[in-house]
Amino acid sequence: MTDADITTTTADWQAWQRSWDRQQEWYLPDREERFRVMLDMVEAVVGTAPRVLDLACGTGTITARLLARFPDATSTGVDLDPALLAIAEGTFAGDERVTLVTADLKDPDWPARLPHDSYDAVLTATALHWLHREPLADLYGQVAGLVRAGGVFMNADHMIDESTPRINAAERAQRHARMEQARETGVIGWTEWWQLAAEDPVLAEPTARRYEIYGDHADGDMPSAQWHARVLREKGFGEARPVWCSPSDTLLLALK
Repeated sequence: MTDADITTTTADWQAWQRSWDRQQEWYLPDREERFRVMLDMVEAVVGTAPRVLDLACGTGTITARLLARFPDATSTGVDLDPALLAIAEGTFAGDERVTLVTADLKDPDWPARLPHDSYDAVLTATALHWLHREPLADLYGQVAGLVRAGGVFMNADHMIDESTPRINAAERAQRHARMEQARETGVIGWTEWWQLAAEDPVLAEPTARRYEIYGDHADGDMPSAQWHARVLREKGFGEARPVWCSPSDTLLLALK
């Protein structure tokens, strides 16, 4: 099935998941390797049957990979996006290992909506860059309160080191050139993907609500990995450092 065919089979949630993956991989060609390392570290720190909070879960990308690798794991996915949550709900319908929660991470009371007071692991990817530094630091404090002693938090995202402007420019130019080459083969990007969702009979209404909430896509801050590690330690984690990186992306691990 191609992206153009999705609207003919609105109940095929796996098709929507594959389409989301292709769109995300347009930006992040090392995306699956990043998830593999994330789950490696989950296993290394908290074992193969963890209770996981999938923070800003979107379509449930992390949860799907978590459960495929660790069938005895459980996951709570939390997000505010009605369209992406609709895909997640369709994907995991009937799976008792998965609970999905609608909450705004900028609301200081969002943890009260969760089914558990603590988690072995809190995981997030390509999501928190839309927060600015102050609310992100506040969120890290809340996350520290949710991770059990000995548990782990991991954030995989674009973290910019402003001390290396020439390296940053070279990486950005190479990444955009690769993306343009991929577009010539028919790969769709963020805007086109949301256009497809808006045209789908099932996703049109939640997509409209999504735009009422967020408007057009906008980024917050993208501070360096060093900033993230420092703030996480200040907020209650004992250790924090990158455990994987690509030229454009970093997976940062914090241990409670």
